[in-house]
Amino acid sequence: MGFNRVSIKVKIKKIYSVINSVEVVPYIFVLPFIITFLVFFLYPIISSVIMSFQNIAGFRDVTFVGWKNYRNLLNPHYYSALKVSFLYTFLTIAILIPFPLILAALLNNKLLRGRNIFRSSLFMPALTSVIVAGMFFRFAFGTQPTALFNQIIGFFGLGPITWLQGRSTGMLALVVLCVWRWTGVNIVYFLAGLQGIPQELYESADIDGANSLQKFFNITIPSLKPVIIFVTTISVFGGFSMFAESFAYWTSRSPGDIGLTLVAYIYQTGFNNNNFGFASAIGITLLIIIMMVNVLQLNLFGFFKKD
Repeated sequence: MGFNRVSIKVKIKKIYSVINSVEVVPYIFVLPFIITFLVFFLYPIISSVIMSFQNIAGFRDVTFVGWKNYRNLLNPHYYSALKVSFLYTFLTIAILIPFPLILAALLNNKLLRGRNIFRSSLFMPALTSVIVAGMFFRFAFGTQPTALFNQIIGFFGLGPITWLQGRSTGMLALVVLCVWRWTGVNIVYFLAGLQGIPQELYESADIDGANSLQKFFNITIPSLKPVIIFVTTISVFGGFSMFAESFAYWTSRSPGDIGLTLVAYIYQTGFNNNNFGFASAIGITLLIIIMMVNVLQLNLFGFFKKD
């Protein structure tokens, strides 16, 4: 027994020394991330790829159909969802990059009074549930003359508009909700980048006689290039993955597919029509599109160019 206890203690010390070695410790620290990546990212992607070549009517009723699901993508609903997703992503990026950047530059000015209050108030929409916010904007974009936005246009002599029944006005409603909710988040990103710019650059520009616009375009924007790339990248992902906003406005099917995004099409196909194989095919194409668009925008920003 004594011999066994000594041998066990020796083995435990050896195991402890191996675990505590310089070669092993880094892998122990990254192990939670590796497990999370394998279980919640890589495995679902592989499963979705396999499911996209299958017809799944239930847990046991699974048949291999080859490229049939991908050929079925050539339909008007998919084209409409693709168009809505691209347009929504483009419009939100066109607004949520320059607009928060300008506001962040103003809030970064030390001469502005109450800037902390403005920062907090602009960030508050991001803390609001998207469903709650969507319900509010759904009533605000209502068809009644007493709806908020109909009252606003009424001051200009315009009649009530059925906002959520038209393609252009429906897209406007989606973009307004997105801008209202995410402007404050992007302001925080840009403020963090602005506070990292050395003040000596602005002081040197003042000595050279540069005005505010020249300093903004020649110092601020070039210095914020990494932040702009990051915000653009997450905006591309957020734009193509938008679902909750559209669901809050139209709940199920929108008239004429005006609010049908690729993620909403996945939801309708998978859960409403019980066709998870076809839904997986849509998801794989969405993943490819997001990757291609992100690689394209990173290339345009010169991210892959060597210095």
